[in-house]
Amino acid sequence: MIVIINDKCDFCGACVAVCPVDAIELAEARIGIIQPRCIDCELCVWVCPVETLKHIEAEEACAATTIA
Repeated sequence: MIVIINDKCDFCGACVAVCPVDAIELAEARIGIIQPRCIDCELCVWVCPVETLKHIEAEEACAATTIA
Protein backbone atom coordinates (compact mmCIF):
# COMPACT_ATOMS: atom_id res chain seq x y z
CA MET A 1 0.00 0.00 0.00
CA ILE A 2 1.26 3.45 -0.92
CA VAL A 3 0.63 6.24 1.59
CA ILE A 4 1.13 9.99 1.45
CA ILE A 5 3.05 12.23 3.80
CA ASN A 6 0.99 15.32 2.92
CA ASP A 7 3.13 17.97 4.55
CA LYS A 8 6.05 17.20 2.24
CA CYS A 9 4.30 17.23 -1.15
CA ASP A 10 5.29 20.07 -3.50
CA PHE A 11 2.58 19.08 -6.04
CA CYS A 12 5.05 18.67 -8.91
CA GLY A 13 2.98 15.90 -10.55
CA ALA A 14 5.86 13.47 -11.15
CA CYS A 15 3.97 10.67 -9.41
CA VAL A 16 0.83 11.26 -11.48
CA ALA A 17 2.86 11.11 -14.69
CA VAL A 18 4.41 7.69 -13.95
CA CYS A 19 1.40 5.90 -12.45
CA PRO A 20 0.42 3.19 -14.97
CA VAL A 21 -3.12 2.81 -13.59
CA ASP A 22 -3.99 6.47 -12.87
CA ALA A 23 -4.30 5.82 -9.14
CA ILE A 24 -3.00 9.23 -8.06
CA GLU A 25 -5.10 12.37 -8.03
CA LEU A 26 -3.55 15.81 -7.76
CA ALA A 27 -5.85 18.81 -7.42
CA GLU A 28 -4.97 22.26 -6.11
CA ALA A 29 -3.19 21.64 -2.80
CA ARG A 30 -4.30 18.02 -2.37
CA ILE A 31 -2.89 14.68 -3.42
CA GLY A 32 -4.70 11.37 -3.11
CA ILE A 33 -4.13 7.67 -3.78
CA ILE A 34 -7.08 5.66 -5.10
CA GLN A 35 -6.17 2.51 -3.17
CA PRO A 36 -8.47 0.04 -4.99
CA ARG A 37 -6.83 1.05 -8.28
CA CYS A 38 -3.21 1.11 -7.00
CA ILE A 39 -1.10 -1.93 -7.97
CA ASP A 40 1.79 -1.16 -5.56
CA CYS A 41 4.35 -0.89 -8.35
CA GLU A 42 6.17 1.83 -6.35
CA LEU A 43 7.02 3.90 -9.43
CA CYS A 44 5.56 6.95 -7.70
CA VAL A 45 7.73 6.34 -4.64
CA TRP A 46 10.89 6.26 -6.74
CA VAL A 47 10.17 9.40 -8.80
CA CYS A 48 9.00 11.65 -5.96
CA PRO A 49 11.69 14.32 -5.49
CA VAL A 50 10.62 15.15 -1.91
CA GLU A 51 9.87 11.62 -0.62
CA THR A 52 6.17 12.31 -0.12
CA LEU A 53 5.09 8.77 -0.95
CA LYS A 54 5.94 5.65 1.00
CA HIS A 55 5.20 1.96 0.57
CA ILE A 56 3.97 0.23 3.72
CA GLU A 57 2.91 -3.31 4.49
CA ALA A 58 -0.74 -4.10 5.19
CA GLU A 59 -0.12 -4.34 8.93
CA GLU A 60 1.14 -0.75 9.02
CA ALA A 61 -1.80 0.54 6.98
CA CYS A 62 -4.07 0.81 10.00
CA ALA A 63 -1.92 3.61 11.39
CA ALA A 64 -1.44 5.44 8.08
CA THR A 65 -3.52 8.25 6.64
CA THR A 66 -4.63 7.74 3.04
CA ILE A 67 -7.24 9.19 0.76
CA ALA A 68 -9.34 6.54 -0.95
